[in-house]
Amino acid sequence: MDFIYFIISFIASIIGAISGIGGGVIIKPVLDGVSSLGVSTISFLSGTTVLSMTAVSLLKNRKSTVSLNLKYTSLMAAGGVIGGLAGKYLFDILKTATGNDQMVGVLQSVLLFIITTAVLLFALAKDKIRPHNNESLLFSIFIGFLLGAAASFLGIGGGPINLAVLYFFFSMDTKTAAINSIFIIFFSQLTSLLFTIFAGTVPAFEPFVLIIMCAGGIGGGIVGSHLLYRMSNKAVDYLFISTIGIIILLTIYNTLRWIL
Repeated sequence: MDFIYFIISFIASIIGAISGIGGGVIIKPVLDGVSSLGVSTISFLSGTTVLSMTAVSLLKNRKSTVSLNLKYTSLMAAGGVIGGLAGKYLFDILKTATGNDQMVGVLQSVLLFIITTAVLLFALAKDKIRPHNNESLLFSIFIGFLLGAAASFLGIGGGPINLAVLYFFFSMDTKTAAINSIFIIFFSQLTSLLFTIFAGTVPAFEPFVLIIMCAGGIGGGIVGSHLLYRMSNKAVDYLFISTIGIIILLTIYNTLRWIL
């Protein structure tokens, strides 16, 4: 399984770095389906892997031609920090209240299915949707809060909804949205990790599994960042849509597996 964990993290991080979805939205449902790890452990390992990937991606992209929209993205990242704390807090409350990892896992899968389906429909109709140019600083913080809360609660360290939001509200093209999404995910996931550590709610896991998954995240971040600037916006769009379709199928499988 160690090799499988590495491959999953590596491939997910390549896709996450290219498309801006973070990778956790792939790692989480895949591990739900193929591993015997608990929901809390999977969420922690997935989030930490995504953090390593986003850190490397930002370092690799610091001199790229695709720039960060710091005026608004920084505010979204700040909102994402608060949202990340709120989402993590809500997850811990729900887990304690139910005392059932399986029930929490089902809820996460159902919510992820709803979100990814909505994003897929948006992506397919993207050419017919007129983007907006948001200029409200408070609105940017609020959007970041919602994105951070959703990502943290679902344990995906980011999410496909970032790309749709950045296109619709900030008129960003695919590549620009991808790198700005990575920036937001980094701060949201860093906050979630620190909260978990200081709250003393780090789940039990094998240290070597964390090491190899983070190694996969770092390797995937390097490869993905390199490929991003060799691909056209259209190619990134195709990759994004294909990935969302696969994630939807995985969430359906995981939900049915838990229920049945």
